[in-house]
Amino acid sequence: MKKLLVLLCTLGIAQPVMAANITTLGSLVQPEFRTLSEDLGAALSYKPITPAAPLGTTGFDMGIEVTQTDMSRSSQLWSKITNGGSTISKLYIPKLHIAKGLPFGIDIAAFYSKIPSTNISLYGGELRYAILDGGLAQPAVAIRGSFTKLSGVNQLSLDTKGLDVSISKGFAMFTPYAGLGQVWVNSTPNVAGLVAESFTQGKVFLGANLNLGFSNLAAEFDKTGGVQSVSMKLGFRF
Repeated sequence: MKKLLVLLCTLGIAQPVMAANITTLGSLVQPEFRTLSEDLGAALSYKPITPAAPLGTTGFDMGIEVTQTDMSRSSQLWSKITNGGSTISKLYIPKLHIAKGLPFGIDIAAFYSKIPSTNISLYGGELRYAILDGGLAQPAVAIRGSFTKLSGVNQLSLDTKGLDVSISKGFAMFTPYAGLGQVWVNSTPNVAGLVAESFTQGKVFLGANLNLGFSNLAAEFDKTGGVQSVSMKLGFRF
């Protein structure tokens, strides 16, 4: 488990050493900005990394996460928007995440992220309602609303809103889950020559949660708008 924690932390600082501050967004043409917005929308959209079952009124789920997103479609554009920096084929996003259970099958959650070697910060949250709590013979089913907001980049305003439904079934300590939904992306350039892009992206995800009592491990695969992400979370869930 200690080795896994080290891996998560290492991934969080594994961004190319390129001072990838987004400072020259105006060097893009509109189709390039659309491609970048689609990749960033997928990368920065909300990743639940949790089963559908509610936490309950005394429950918490907290931990550190790392999300790796394939940025191959916009990889070459990063050297333009970072004033001659390196290309990025994969974007690593470390996060601090906490969720709290409320009465009536409702959970709330929030996260914060600061991507090393960049001027990208990110925060967001979710409100989730369990339609079915789940049990020995019954899966849990939940509906979730989520949002994320980019900050720290003067030349770009980007936010996402999401709606999804998920299902999970626990087997002792192991709980697989899956879901699908929709993500709405608003990407607004604060530079001359480019206009805002607003679009939707379909979303599918599947994952698994392993609760060891003293620690909790979750992993998730996400495909949003054709862009793939893999996330891992290590923390506590009770």
